[in-house]
Amino acid sequence: MTSIPDYCSQVADVLTALPLESIARIVEILAGARREGRQVFILGNGGSAATASHFCCDLSKGTIQPGKSRFRVIGLADNMALFSALANDWGYERVFDGQLEALAQAGDVAIGISASGNSPNVLRAMQFAHEQGLTTIGLTGFAGGKLKDAVDVCVVAPCDCMEQIEDVHLVIEHAICTALREA
Repeated sequence: MTSIPDYCSQVADVLTALPLESIARIVEILAGARREGRQVFILGNGGSAATASHFCCDLSKGTIQPGKSRFRVIGLADNMALFSALANDWGYERVFDGQLEALAQAGDVAIGISASGNSPNVLRAMQFAHEQGLTTIGLTGFAGGKLKDAVDVCVVAPCDCMEQIEDVHLVIEHAICTALREA
């Protein structure tokens, strides 16, 4: 059993190992999306869906500054009626790209969160987004999974503990939103 001090120390080690240049690149991409009035889509499953929702909230509300335009952001795991209708009729692997089909335009941004980096519906959404001319961003863990090579910019939390990966993803989104608010 891991003790709480050990767990916290391990999370700190993962945070220290993050590729800060990739996180800075995400901040640049999102700042450009805000300037250009582009839509930002954020998606994930399970704990990553919760992180995606949290990221949407922070990006929408936590970055408001007088005189600056606000982010246009949609969480693709948040509309449970649509999510379940797509899953029922088209299959779970289509719940995200099915929404992007109706909403996304070239120049928008899609952020896929998958701790394993191998969630089929996230990968399919990132492929669709790429084909439609969106900038694609991934947050993943372990060794990056397939998501690492399927997006324009990826931040891999180099860790093999699902809970710690999810912790680190939340820290990353908070750091991004803080940087955007203070820019």
